[in-house]
Amino acid sequence: MTDFLIYEQDGAVVTLTMNQPDARNPLSGESQYKAFLEATDRISRDDGVRCVILTGAGSAFSAGGNVKDMRDRKGLSEGGPYQIRNNYKRDIHNIPLTLYNLEVPTIAAVNGAAVGAGCDLACMCDIRVASEKARFAESFAKLGIISGDGGAFLLPKLVGMSKAAEMTFTGDMIGADEALACGLVSQVVPHDKLMDEAHILAGKIVANPSHSLRMSKKLLREGVHSRLETVLDMSAAFQALAHHTAEHEDAVNTLLKAMEK
Repeated sequence: MTDFLIYEQDGAVVTLTMNQPDARNPLSGESQYKAFLEATDRISRDDGVRCVILTGAGSAFSAGGNVKDMRDRKGLSEGGPYQIRNNYKRDIHNIPLTLYNLEVPTIAAVNGAAVGAGCDLACMCDIRVASEKARFAESFAKLGIISGDGGAFLLPKLVGMSKAAEMTFTGDMIGADEALACGLVSQVVPHDKLMDEAHILAGKIVANPSHSLRMSKKLLREGVHSRLETVLDMSAAFQALAHHTAEHEDAVNTLLKAMEK
């Protein structure tokens, strides 16, 4: 694991903390991309993990791309058009491909500004809990670029096409209350209670069997773009597996005993 991403595990919950607060936790270098790949691979290999919380150290969640690197033609911005295309495909695209498709539920605990790629990063998670100090901006247009890491796929699915278009075309910042109103986040909490609330939510999630969580997440992801018939077929197959687990049998017996009292 690199220094950029702190990996902490408490039982079934893994907390990932982006740890470059002085630079506002940017997403613009190979070390950051590598850190996410290593973390998601480690989580995927650990069947004991049932939920992941992603947050940022310091005052920002993530400020996204490094503007100085853009100016100096470094990192993702290095080389001609064809090389830049490949820089994105080989580097930062690994984050949405691994984080968005991670089998276990993920919570973004947004502690401050989530700008550009940082906003998209929050959108890659399943649930977003925002501090009252959180702010969001799909700000690429203000720099004369576009979302290169999946924002055009992610944002409309969360806030609808009209709001996604407004955020994308203006690049304007929205606060936590507006993010709650448009469905970008599901909770806004006091800043000093953010991680407590994220862990409370994670605790409710991990109280459920791992196989149910993983299969439910897969169905939700497929439901975004698949036909109803496809999701129903997958649901039947997953349900057949779930019915033959000890966790299901124990839960049914516990409920029936409670109903008899």
